[in-house]
Amino acid sequence: MADWLTPDQWSAVTLSLKVSFWATALSLPVGVAVAYVLARREFWGKQALNGLVHLPLILPPVVTGYLLLLTFGRRGAVGSFLEDTFGLVFAFRWTGAALAAAVMAFPLMVRAIRLAIEAVDPKLEQAASTLGASPGWVFVTVTLPLILPGVIAGAILAFAKAMGEFGATITFVSNIPGQTQTLPSAIYSFLQVPGGDAQAAQLVLIAVAIALLALLLSEWVGRAVARRIAGS
Repeated sequence: MADWLTPDQWSAVTLSLKVSFWATALSLPVGVAVAYVLARREFWGKQALNGLVHLPLILPPVVTGYLLLLTFGRRGAVGSFLEDTFGLVFAFRWTGAALAAAVMAFPLMVRAIRLAIEAVDPKLEQAASTLGASPGWVFVTVTLPLILPGVIAGAILAFAKAMGEFGATITFVSNIPGQTQTLPSAIYSFLQVPGGDAQAAQLVLIAVAIALLALLLSEWVGRAVARRIAGS
């Protein structure tokens, strides 16, 4: 593939994989926790939390990117604190692309995991609690193994969504080749250049292949885990 693609194309593909991996890996524990709270807990403000989680699906991606820039930019309250305290910069960096991708993919991840949790019979968790298990131990030993197909499916779907994120990313971190230019941004850039259609088409094929592979992998892994749990 390296010989088939130009250095700029290859850089966009590898950066997209890097961004999507970290966006998925770092948001997965939070996604599981939020999904569990929404599925199993009743509290004041639950609907507000649910709306906030799904807000990126409703807002235009450019608006989400702008809000991220206001919050996590170097002049933003959170962004300036992170830079001064930890030296962590998001705006116009690949880390910002990962953050934007994670925010945009988060609703899909939470929804898949929440549906898996709601499908688990609460009586199984209650039975473990009556035997003296703590809530955390109940989750680890009873709930998590049963929802594992949903967790894996949610993670893979989030990864695929992160690979295709464009609007929020380009607004938050711009389109800098070799630094923040992801696969969708590179396709957009090639389409703006005369004669760049062929290079854009190559990247489109790669994007379609990755998306299809993610969907197939999600189905296969989910079914494999489900069969293993049923067999045990």
